[in-house]
Amino acid sequence: MKRTLSLVLLFLLISPVTGDEPRLQIGQVAPAWKNLPATNGKKYSLTDFDNIDVLVVCFTSNTCLYSQDYEGRMALFSNAYSQAGASVKLIAVNSSPKPSDSIENMKRRAEEKKYPYLYLADHEQTLARSWGAIFTPEFFVLNKSREIVFIGAMDDHTMEDKVTRHHLNDAVDAALMGTLPKVTTVPARGCRIPVSRSRRQKP
Repeated sequence: MKRTLSLVLLFLLISPVTGDEPRLQIGQVAPAWKNLPATNGKKYSLTDFDNIDVLVVCFTSNTCLYSQDYEGRMALFSNAYSQAGASVKLIAVNSSPKPSDSIENMKRRAEEKKYPYLYLADHEQTLARSWGAIFTPEFFVLNKSREIVFIGAMDDHTMEDKVTRHHLNDAVDAALMGTLPKVTTVPARGCRIPVSRSRRQKP
């Protein structure tokens, strides 16, 4: 009985949401966002990055253990392309409505871990819903035309020392060359983004 329950919980963790959430398709232009607050005190819209050739958006969380596992890898990714002078920018987005993911806690996390990338709050879940984001972490790669060229997991293993395929790097490198990567979608692994549901107003 315990084993069956464990398998059910695991399935709920890693299986995609089945509902009315739209899912972006490869080649589709990404829906824009406007004025999302960041941990640096500023607000950012998609158009603020028009000078960047390749944009990587990662939906993440302060407390999801999978997201925490990828913080170091995301920092290395961001620093590597920055140091190489490539026109690539990684943006992390937190769409969780949990108190532990409040903007104040996001700021503390960003300072503690010294994120070299922007960390935006999407607590009304406007961006997550319009993009169909389901998991944390889940990566979206946008080319210069802001078309989606990749959706999914950063690599092929949650344990960094067992990674053999770097899906995100391959997608970004292809986008910089103006082509599609060989692999455009990889199932993301992680925690589901909690759905924020508004209460019905009494008549």
